[in-house]
Amino acid sequence: MSLSLYYHPYSRAAGTLWPLEEVGVPYELEVVDILKGEHKGPELTAKNPMGKVPTLVDGELVVTEAAAIALYLADRYAPGRLAPALDASERGTYLRWSFFSPSVIEPAVMARHSGWEVKEVSAGWGSHAAMLAAAESAIADRPYVLGDRFSMADVVFGGTLRFMVGFKQIEPTPIFSAYIERLEARPALQRAEERNAAMRKQLGLQ
Repeated sequence: MSLSLYYHPYSRAAGTLWPLEEVGVPYELEVVDILKGEHKGPELTAKNPMGKVPTLVDGELVVTEAAAIALYLADRYAPGRLAPALDASERGTYLRWSFFSPSVIEPAVMARHSGWEVKEVSAGWGSHAAMLAAAESAIADRPYVLGDRFSMADVVFGGTLRFMVGFKQIEPTPIFSAYIERLEARPALQRAEERNAAMRKQLGLQ
């Protein structure tokens, strides 16, 4: 049975094609017209009460939240290849930087660009400067989060950095730029980008 991804090419679901391509399992796209509000309709909200994409359906199982979907795919379909074993020493590092993206990078960037006034001691993400320094430390002296080994943590963590740098929400420092260049050489990412482009064309969204 193939996986089904509720998707729109101008949504976070576009980024979920990369982990799908990395694991190499067949999948189908269920296009949701978010411009017409279909994501808030009964079909999707029955699966995801938030009415958001990406929403992944794997048989009877539903997984939501982009980072959770990526980590699920690695554990389910690429254990040992894209996800360290549960008892592997690098498992903690893998989870640490995977969760750093939605928990720290995204809110820190949103707070800065939205002009939110928050106390660093009260905000779970700390300060914008601390976030950047921590993110650089994850890859400052190694090709990938786990060293020489690429993993799904790089899809989650690196994909977030790539998006933020691409939309000029984070400064492209030499460390970030070199890391993103390595990620963009991944054939799976290139396939995902090609499929997203094809879907935009098919849906007349060019």
